[in-house]
Amino acid sequence: MSVDVTLEDIAAGLRPFGLVPRGGFVFDRQTLPPNLASEARPVSVVMIGHFGSAIWPHFIKWQQLQSGVTDPLDAWSKHVLNRVAMKFGAVAVFPSDRPYQPFQQWAKRAEGISASPLGLLIHPQYGLWQAFRGALLFDCEIEFSQQSTASHPCDTCLEKPCLSACPVNAFNGTDFAVDCCRDYLSSEGFECMENGCKARLACPVGQEHTYLQDQQRFHMAAFA
Repeated sequence: MSVDVTLEDIAAGLRPFGLVPRGGFVFDRQTLPPNLASEARPVSVVMIGHFGSAIWPHFIKWQQLQSGVTDPLDAWSKHVLNRVAMKFGAVAVFPSDRPYQPFQQWAKRAEGISASPLGLLIHPQYGLWQAFRGALLFDCEIEFSQQSTASHPCDTCLEKPCLSACPVNAFNGTDFAVDCCRDYLSSEGFECMENGCKARLACPVGQEHTYLQDQQRFHMAAFA
């Protein structure tokens, strides 16, 4: 049973980990609630994520105390969000868990954001340097502020440098040649592995929030 909770309460619980609530909504006919193993039926969802490298020092500090952890960033996210969920009487769900939840659809509705030509969701302020780590499901209605009506940043980007920056042209605006990208990374792609995806780095939105270099290396290694 969820306790009486506000977004401000959730934000305070997440702040020590560099995480933030990234909007949410009450389930309805437009977006039906997921079926959970428990009998409780979710009423509201709060999306949880981060901007820039806010989580990185907290994750690294935790990781240094672990050994032999598979998928450490997912493990850290679960470690943190399951504790926060317990505090507020919620259920935490994650993008990597089965049955897979429609996280992209939830994120789009919660924050009013859309996909970039790279397929990644893009934020009007933070660009591609943001992510969702999980979601909290509540059995009560959470009050959400009205979404901003910011335009999609890609609509006014005429040059779209993200589509021409990839050394192997893995992106065409609709599809991503995953195997082509991975083959390059395993052979000639040292610079991408060391500094991050060149296509992602080419996006002009939110450049001041670019991930730290060791964070870039971590994500590239995980992908490759």
